[in-house]
Amino acid sequence: MTSLSFAGVSVAYEKATAVHPFTDTVRPGEWLCLIGPNGAGKSSLLRSVAGLVKYSGQILIDGTPLDLRSTRRRASLVAHVPQAPSIPDDMTAFEYVLLGRNPYVTYFGRETASDRDLVRNVLDRLDVAEFADRRLGTLSGGERQRIVIARALAQEAPILLLDEPTSALDIGHQQQALELVDRLRREHGLTVLSAMHDLTLAGLYSDRLALLHQGHCVSSGPAEHVLRAETLSEFYGVSVSVHRDPDGTVVVVPRRTMPLA
Repeated sequence: MTSLSFAGVSVAYEKATAVHPFTDTVRPGEWLCLIGPNGAGKSSLLRSVAGLVKYSGQILIDGTPLDLRSTRRRASLVAHVPQAPSIPDDMTAFEYVLLGRNPYVTYFGRETASDRDLVRNVLDRLDVAEFADRRLGTLSGGERQRIVIARALAQEAPILLLDEPTSALDIGHQQQALELVDRLRREHGLTVLSAMHDLTLAGLYSDRLALLHQGHCVSSGPAEHVLRAETLSEFYGVSVSVHRDPDGTVVVVPRRTMPLA
């Protein structure tokens, strides 16, 4: 059970600030989803935790600053599904997912039989076992996206970062991937930080939402608090209807701004 905390974390590229001081704590086993229009700072915040961009302020895991951890230790704590992963075309899906076990392989060592069994199990649960021996370059975008998610899950890190993890997936595989992540966090206390554009899915699977706009957190809380028509209109510049189903699901539906002919 692992917590992830941000204490005044800012990210800047040259003179442009992508994330203004952000403070929040994702509790052990909690799912916080970052939402907001393009350029709001969602990916930059995720990349700061993954160690891919410089930041000011502090990121802490269980109260210990992340920058005090070695690269190897960070890899055992944080798994990252990037928005645009670099995927080697000539590697098989099984070999690629097996890379997720690297943090646990000793120097000059090899993956164990249990590492390979774990990879097979993850591939099976994401319905991609049939692609295990296929070269990644022969797979479709959606199939490769599921393989990237499988690699992150095979890493068995207590913190999972998901940057638009379902953008290339059809609705069935979107649900399958998110249900698996949700089940793992409930069974094993996985702490999840994601960025998603689909507001209905974001509200359905996460415990809390943080709405970013121009690098600032402008609203935070449960879906019914953040996903309000007037709030989304102000920060997304869209016209939407927001409905609440009997089970509490918040559904965001775009509306036409011009009447049908």
